[in-house]
Amino acid sequence: MSIFDGKMNLSVTSASGIEAVTKRELESLGYEAGPAVFGRICFNGDMTALARANMFLRTANHVYVNLFSFKATTFDELFDGLTSYPFEDVFEKDARITVDAKSNKSALYALSAIQKVAKKAIVERLKRKYKIETLSESGTAYHVEVNVAYDEVTICLDTSGEGLHKRGYRPIMGLAPMKETLAAAIIMLSVWNKDRPLIDCFAGSGTIPIEAALIAQNTAPGIKRHFAFEQFKGAPQVIDKVRDEALSVQNLDVKTRISGFDIDGDSIKMAMIHAENAGVKNLIHFQQMDMRDVSTKQKYGVLISNLPFGERLLTEKELKPLYRDFGKLFKSLDTWSLYAFTSYPDFERNFGRRADKTRKLYSSQLECVLYQYLGPRPPKKSQDEKEQL
Repeated sequence: MSIFDGKMNLSVTSASGIEAVTKRELESLGYEAGPAVFGRICFNGDMTALARANMFLRTANHVYVNLFSFKATTFDELFDGLTSYPFEDVFEKDARITVDAKSNKSALYALSAIQKVAKKAIVERLKRKYKIETLSESGTAYHVEVNVAYDEVTICLDTSGEGLHKRGYRPIMGLAPMKETLAAAIIMLSVWNKDRPLIDCFAGSGTIPIEAALIAQNTAPGIKRHFAFEQFKGAPQVIDKVRDEALSVQNLDVKTRISGFDIDGDSIKMAMIHAENAGVKNLIHFQQMDMRDVSTKQKYGVLISNLPFGERLLTEKELKPLYRDFGKLFKSLDTWSLYAFTSYPDFERNFGRRADKTRKLYSSQLECVLYQYLGPRPPKKSQDEKEQL
């Protein structure tokens, strides 16, 4: 019997600040999620649950099988704990195994040393059980994460492969790109829905408008990519069933109003290519335009933007007038809401208004803040009005 048969202890990881969004996503898929601990959320499920998490979660980084856990405060304990586990039930004798490590509040904290000891222990176990001198490592790729928290070691098998932010639509990277998972999280934290207009005044290569369009279509973020678990030996083949489910819930006829503007023409060209790759080009209006020239007659919309900031493209001298003029634009849109993402600490002062809410988020390792300005709620639409969108 394969370890992939029946129920497994699974986990997903997400960036700091958006764990609650990822947990809500898991629960909306029908799984009971535990609390987030250092960005990791555990739940139980079978191979189909594992595949659905990879396919449908918009804000998660990776999906793991938690193989086993044990206490370790020394490298000897780490080695002995690892060699006691039947890795031969997981890996073939020619498996290509890579090891990564994370540590929080534990006696074992030297990550490179943890990786080396863990890899050695796994290899020694496999050599002994398969009665071979060396591992050829010419077969299926497996990535193991050794996660140490409060001296509890959890051995996790990555089932995603490349990070889940890699949707498959963005081969061309612009300057200072926002990860797709973070863009989706910001949209999901906002008041926007497909019946309200959305504008990104600093669209760059188009990530925020594209993620919004995918949400409007109910297109699964993983529908155009493959995952590591598809190659696992002995694992039930469930990907076709899950991909069929993703296709069945897609709404390619949805009507929505999404616009992306940027002063840089090359960025807009990239955004249009990415939107076509994602299958949402017909849902987004992209245009080269200075933020100061943006205007709209639409009401009750939502502005969502990853703003230029000190570490991203502009100097402080350039930022102050830009943020001031952005504040003037927002003031002219009296029924709109705004979600502005930046690491610039004096954003509110230069923007000209204190935010109604703030939320600390991270773009890679950079601490940023999501400034939230809430406009009035739109009046309820009649069914006829909704059909005219």
